[in-house]
Order: sequence, then C-alpha cells, then structure tokens
Amino acid sequence: MHKTHLDTSFIGHPKPLFGLTFTELWERFSFYGIRSLLVLFMIATLNEGGLELDRQSASAIVGIFAGTLYLATLPGGYLADNWLGQKNATLIGALLIALGHLSIALSVFSPFMFFLGLIFIVLGTGLFKTCSSVMVGLLYKQKDKRKDSGFTIFYMGINIGAFIAPLICGLVAKEYGWHLGFGVGGIGMLISLMIFYFKTIPDFKEFEAKVGIDSTWAKHAQSKNIALYTFIALALLSVFILLCGIGIIELNAVNISKNMIVIISGAALLYFGYLFFFAGLTPNERKNLIVFLVLFITATFFWSTFEQQPTSFNLFAQDYTDRIIFGWEIPTAWFQSINSLFIITLAPIMSAIWIGLSKKNREVSSIAKFNLGIIFAAISFAIMMLASYFVLNNGSMQVSPLWLIASYFFLTIGELALSPISLSLMTSIAPKMIRGQVMGLWFISLSLGNVVAGLVGGEVEADKLESLPNLFGNAVYVLLIMAIILFFLKNPLKRMLNTELEK
Repeated sequence: MHKTHLDTSFIGHPKPLFGLTFTELWERFSFYGIRSLLVLFMIATLNEGGLELDRQSASAIVGIFAGTLYLATLPGGYLADNWLGQKNATLIGALLIALGHLSIALSVFSPFMFFLGLIFIVLGTGLFKTCSSVMVGLLYKQKDKRKDSGFTIFYMGINIGAFIAPLICGLVAKEYGWHLGFGVGGIGMLISLMIFYFKTIPDFKEFEAKVGIDSTWAKHAQSKNIALYTFIALALLSVFILLCGIGIIELNAVNISKNMIVIISGAALLYFGYLFFFAGLTPNERKNLIVFLVLFITATFFWSTFEQQPTSFNLFAQDYTDRIIFGWEIPTAWFQSINSLFIITLAPIMSAIWIGLSKKNREVSSIAKFNLGIIFAAISFAIMMLASYFVLNNGSMQVSPLWLIASYFFLTIGELALSPISLSLMTSIAPKMIRGQVMGLWFISLSLGNVVAGLVGGEVEADKLESLPNLFGNAVYVLLIMAIILFFLKNPLKRMLNTELEK
C-alpha cells in the first residue's frame, strides 16, 4: 500500500478509528456501569430499593449474564457476517442494549423488567461486540504496521470506559438510588449509538471511497433461511420469557448455572473432538489443537477466578472493607474501577518488559507468559485469603481497602500476562481452515469461567465469615495446581507446536 493512499486523519491512523474507539468506550461504559451494580442491587432489601435475592442466586445470575454474553457473540457474529452486515448489526445491537438499560431503569415498577433488560443486553451485545473489532481490522491493510497500535488505541478506549463507569454509576446509585445508577449506564449507551450513527458511519463511508475496501454496510443475504430461523428463535425466546414473566415457568439461577457448566463443557469437548477427527486437519494441526485444549482448560480456571470481581470481590468490598475516608463512605462499586486503572497504567510497562527481554535474547515463551498469568492470579487470591483471616481476627470485622487494591494489582498483572498472549497464540496455532471456529471455541472458556465464577462468588456472606479463607484459598490451590501442570507440560507442548512457533 503506497504512502499516498494512507489515511492518517486521526493521530496518524484512519479517521474512522476515532468514532469506533469512542463508540466502544461508551458501550463499555454502559456494560461495566451495570456490572458493578448488579449483585449489590439484587441482594439489597426491598426497603433499599433492591430485589432482596439470596446471595447465591444473585451471584449465579451475574455469572449467567456474563457467560451468555460471550456465547451470544457466536450467533451474533454469524448474523453480522452472513445476513445483517456490520453496520446494521451494530445499530441493532446498540438499540437492543439501550432498550435493556431502559428496561432495567424501569424495573422500579416490576422486577420482571430487570431480567428482561438483562436479556436485551445479552442479545444486543452478541451483535455489537464482534462488529466493532472487525471494523477496526478493516481500516488497515494486512501488512500495515499501524494495525497493532490502532488496536491499542481502541482497547485503551475500552478500559477508559470500564474505569469511569463504576465511579459515575456507583456514585449516582449511592446518592440517588439504584435505578438512576442503571439509567446513567443507559445514557452511555445512547451516546455510543449517536457517535456510531452520526460520526463513525459517515467517516467509514468516506474512508471506503478514499482507500477502497470491501463494503461492510450493505445488507448481506447469502441465505434467506437465516432470517426465517432468526425470527423463529426470537419468537420461541419471547414465548419463554412471557411464560417466565407470568409465573408458569419458574427458574432457579443456581441450578441453571450448574447445568450450564455441564452443557457448555460437554458441547465444547464434543466440538473439539469433531474438529480433531473430522475437520481434515494435518498431523501438525492436530498437535496444535491438543495444545489449544490444554490452554483452554487452564484458561477456564483462570477466568473462573478472575471474574470473581463483580461477585465475591464486590461483596467483600461491601461487607468486610473499611470504606470510610474523612467521614464519607466510598461507594462499593468504585472498587470495580481498580482493574481498568491498573490495565491503563501497567499495560505499557508490561509491553516494555517483554520487548526489553526479547532484545536481550531472554524472550519469555507464550506458554510461560500464560503460566505467569495463572501464578499472579494465585497471588491475588492468596492476598484475599490473608485478608479474610484478618477479618476473622479483627473485632470490627473490616480491613483496609489496601488489601483489595493489592489483590487487584496482582490479578491485573495476571490478566496482562495471559489474556493478550492467549489471543495472539490462538491466532497462531489455530488451523487456517477453521481459525474462526477455533477462536469462537476459545471465547467459550470466558463464558464457562464467568458461569463458574458466579456460582462460587455468592458464598461471601456475613453469616458465613468462617468460610471466607477457604473460599479464596480454594482458588489459590486450584490455580497453583494448574500452574504446576502447565509447567511440566511446557516443553512437550512447545514440541507439539509447529516449528515456527517453537521459541
């Protein structure tokens, strides 16, 4: 691609990157705003404006919500690619998410509106989530060296949204009530929608005309049956929601979580078996798929602990953390911003460390980085285990917020060591013919981890104080076992990879 054809309108990057980054920033603001309040709202008493659910059920619902979000990206991405197109899928997704926030804000009239809102957000995110990243990728030619830094800017927007959302929504919820807190998240989604419609779409069309890429705006219709099947699925879902709403079908969140874990695990293993035996892979590709399976299992355990943030960490912050500073009580939801703040500050440092080691011929292998992520997560939960012991031995039953901050610090280092490396590694080892399917299968580990995290996180209760050290301690033991297994498998796994990856 000749230099004269480059679009450098936005700090050296294509002009649409600005709109896409801020569209994603405000969409993530809406998501992390609601996530930081979910479990706290559901366990709050009716007098406090909450739903007065037991903690196990509330935490399980958070896990189901987050888990189905990742599952929804699979059909959502398929519909965007084969029927709706990226623009239409993003617009419809944004509208559904905004409608979900509106429904949650109106749940003051009926708890049913709250759960209906969660369903709308899941459906909308399934369409929205994949399209924004796809469109960022379309801004760059395959060998454009700006691509990595472009995605860095894009992901920085994600973390800025994730950082400010709990601060604003948490404060509004504390001072003016839960429903206004949720409503602020909905406003963020409306801002995202307006930026996309009035800024991103015009910029992208201008970019297409200037540079020339395959259009993502036209409606795709590879199969008329797709529309029919989609409407049938939505009709069945609507009937199911209606039956739940009028009380004919009663659901138990904890049982649903347990069943989801079994179903998702079984389906993932069956699909892995199908790819291994019937996808026509070469011997080397089958070896890579075995490496994928090992990392998939260990990553599931990592995410099942990492995603304790909106559940057990949130509940610990509310019940056992001294949040009084100069006579003012810090909103519990504010602690949900710590992870994003550490990502923004630590990501450049971690990147510089990897680059520096590489220049000194001390490059850390991808699998070793993956294992480091698990070890740092174990350190994070060891800190929470110690904090729990201090709670047990403290007459006031509360500890300094520094315990949570320290735990978040090591958990974020673990995320930065594992998450970006795992995505890069997956794109390298996934067989070319089924790369999209393998990446979709990889994201199922996030879904499964969220469901497990929700099931475990509800055990943080004031009347179960003695169980706190065991709760966090079990996470430490599981993570260390995974790290030890991966340490001994490191060299065999590296030998199984293709020769160009054996570094």
